[in-house]
Amino acid sequence: MKYLAIDIGGTNVKFGLLDAKGKILERAEIEVPLSKETSSSDFLDVVLKFVYPYEKQIEGVAISMPGIIDSESGYCLSAGAIHCLAEVNVVQLIKKHINLPVTVQNDGKCAVLAEHWIGNLRGYKNSAVVLLGTGIGGGLIINGELYNGHNFAAGEMSFMLFNASEKEFGFWAGKNSTTALVRKVSEKTDIPLSKLNGRKVFELIEEGNEFALTVLEEFCEDLASQLYSLQSLLDLEMFAIGGGISKQPKLMEILQKKIDYYNDNHPMESYMSFIPKPKVITCKFYNDSNLIGAVYHHLKLTSKHTKIKDM
Repeated sequence: MKYLAIDIGGTNVKFGLLDAKGKILERAEIEVPLSKETSSSDFLDVVLKFVYPYEKQIEGVAISMPGIIDSESGYCLSAGAIHCLAEVNVVQLIKKHINLPVTVQNDGKCAVLAEHWIGNLRGYKNSAVVLLGTGIGGGLIINGELYNGHNFAAGEMSFMLFNASEKEFGFWAGKNSTTALVRKVSEKTDIPLSKLNGRKVFELIEEGNEFALTVLEEFCEDLASQLYSLQSLLDLEMFAIGGGISKQPKLMEILQKKIDYYNDNHPMESYMSFIPKPKVITCKFYNDSNLIGAVYHHLKLTSKHTKIKDM
């Protein structure tokens, strides 16, 4: 059996043809900027462009996209940068044009589902994915199951407050997104923002740029402190860090040092033996995680009584 997964981003749309074990058989990506002017009809055209060529050979369509989504009904309470889909039932929109099961899930939740199913979080009953990108996405596995939250908003880590006050609202995405890292390096090095991205920041560090290294040190301090807070609240077995910059060994090296420092110097040290420090690894699938997780969600939702296959 084959399934078509579609990962809707703000500027790119990816698709993958997958089997029931999560193996990607075909994949492609196209640039499709979705702006405030984009309509739901424009979105539908993009989806159907991918679906129609495969309609006769697939068992269903699994969609990953940003937003707060009722993943059981397909209704989008919000849709991130894809404004046209806010307060739209995406499943109903698509099923008017195809006679196949359709499911939709938040992209951060798809990522954690992929890692939980056949990735680096497999075997952990309580874990999380933290995705460093334009914002901070994520998802939680609690007692072996995806945790949606009361309003399907669990894992929207971008909005967590960070050193907020009445004078200024600090939030986590403003500190630890890749966007924030690149912006801060641009400010410190006087390199135009248009000439920087996450990969180029790490190239500067490898070249010995002290300003860029200092920014990364501060970035990892903030990231470690928030992971510590999440660990204290949730007592997880493992965090998997995702997003493009998580492929950089320097990020994970410095992050681990900051976590160790907080653990060794915590003012409540007499309790630290009872509160394990955060354990961090990288995600396995990176850019493919949303496709794989979308299919896993599809299988869970459409075949609740059928055992999902492992790799």
